[in-house]
Amino acid sequence: MSPGLFRRSLPRGLFLRSLLIIVMPVILVQAVVTYLLFDRQWDAVTLRISRAVAAQVVLFVQSYETNGPQRFESEAVKLRETSFGLVPVVRVGERIPQTDSPAYDVLKRVFTNELSTRINRPVWIDSYSHPDHVDIRIQLDGAVMTILAEKKRVMSTNTHVWVLWMIATSFVFLGIAILFLRNQIRPIIRLADAAEAFGKGRDVPDFRPSGATEVRRAALAFIDMRERISRFVQQRTEMLAGVSHDLRTPLTRMKLELAMMKDDPSVIALRGDLEEMEHMLEEYLAFARGQAGEAASDTDLPQLLRDVCANAQRKADGKAPGKRVEVEVGERLVVSVRPNALRRCVVNLVENAVRHGTHVRVTTIEEPHAVDIVVDDDGPGIPAERREEAFRPFHRLDSGRSLVTGGAGLGLAIARDIARGHGGEITLEDSPMGGLRAVVRLPV
Repeated sequence: MSPGLFRRSLPRGLFLRSLLIIVMPVILVQAVVTYLLFDRQWDAVTLRISRAVAAQVVLFVQSYETNGPQRFESEAVKLRETSFGLVPVVRVGERIPQTDSPAYDVLKRVFTNELSTRINRPVWIDSYSHPDHVDIRIQLDGAVMTILAEKKRVMSTNTHVWVLWMIATSFVFLGIAILFLRNQIRPIIRLADAAEAFGKGRDVPDFRPSGATEVRRAALAFIDMRERISRFVQQRTEMLAGVSHDLRTPLTRMKLELAMMKDDPSVIALRGDLEEMEHMLEEYLAFARGQAGEAASDTDLPQLLRDVCANAQRKADGKAPGKRVEVEVGERLVVSVRPNALRRCVVNLVENAVRHGTHVRVTTIEEPHAVDIVVDDDGPGIPAERREEAFRPFHRLDSGRSLVTGGAGLGLAIARDIARGHGGEITLEDSPMGGLRAVVRLPV
C-alpha cells in the first residue's frame, strides 16, 4: 500500500484516530496471544493429553495383530477394564472412509500423527459427528477397528473459554477507554465549535476552558486572541469615527461657503468634488468599521434580498430609467447573520451590477452546509486575470468597470470584508447573462 493511499484510508476525526491508536495494539496483542495459544500451547496440551489415548489404541492394535480376530475378542474384555472407558469394536470386511478426516486441525496435526507414527497404519478420525466423543478408526488387515473416545481425553476442550474471557475483558476495557476518550475529545470539539462560530462573526460568551492541560492552554489562547481582535476592531472603529467627525466639520463649512456662491462652472465643479470626498469618506468609514458592534441574529434571507432589490430598482428608476433588477429567491430561508452588514454587502454588489449593466438578476442556491447569493449582470464584465485586483481597496479598474462609472473603489472590498466576517467568501465569475457574476457563499 502506498503512503498516500494509507493516509487517505485513515479516519479524519481525532476521536476515531485516537480510538484506532488504542484498538490496534489490543488487536495485535489478541492476535499474538491467540497464535501462541492455539498454534503452540493448544498443540502442546493436546499432545500431552492424547498420548495416553494413543498408547491405549496402539495396545489394542498390537493385541489384535498378535492374537488374531478370534482371540482378540476374549482379550478385549480384559483390556476394557484398564482402558479408562475405551471400547474397541472390530468390523471385519470394512474399510475406513477414503475422504479426508472431518476433525479439528489440532487433532490432525497431533493425534493422527502420533497414531500413524506408532502403528504405521491408515488412521481416520471424526470429531464433528458426536458432540462429546471422537470417532477413531484404524485400518487393519481386512477389518476396521473403531474406538469412541471422549474429547476431553483426546484434546484440550477448555481453551476456548480462556479466549472468550480474553475477548470479553478486552471489550470491557475498550468500552471504558471509549468513555474516557470521549470526555477528553469533547473539550476539543467545543473549542473547534467556538473558533468556527467566532470565525463566522457570532459571539460565544458561554465558552469556558475545560479538559486536559494542553486543551485548556489552547482554549485560553483562543479567548485571549478573541479579546485582542475585538479590542483592535473596537479601537479601529472609534479612531476612524473620530477622524470622520473631524473631517466632516471642515467639509460642512466648505459646503456652506460654496452654497452662498454663484453657480458658475468652477463652483459647480468644487461642489462635485466635495460630494465625492464626502462619499469616499463614508465608504472608507464603512470599510474600516465592517460589521463590528452588530450581533448575529436569525434573518429571513429571501426577504432581505427582496428588500435590497426593491430599493435598488427604485434608485435605478430615479437615476437611470430602463434598468431592471430581478430577484428569484425561495419563500423562506432563515440564517444566522449580521443583517445590517449582510444587507450592505448585497447592496454594494447589486449597485455595482446596476452601475455597469442594464439587467441584474439576484438568485440563491441552497446547499447542505452553505447558501450562495448570486448577483448576475449583463455589463462589460471583468477579465479573469483582473478579478482579484477588483477587490483591492480604493482600486478601480482602467477598463470595463472604469473610473468614469463612479465609485470610490471600496464596494467590492467592503462586500468581501463582510462575507469573510461571516466565515464566507466572494468569488467573481462569468455570468450567463454576458457580464459578471458575483457569488457570496455563506456557511449555515
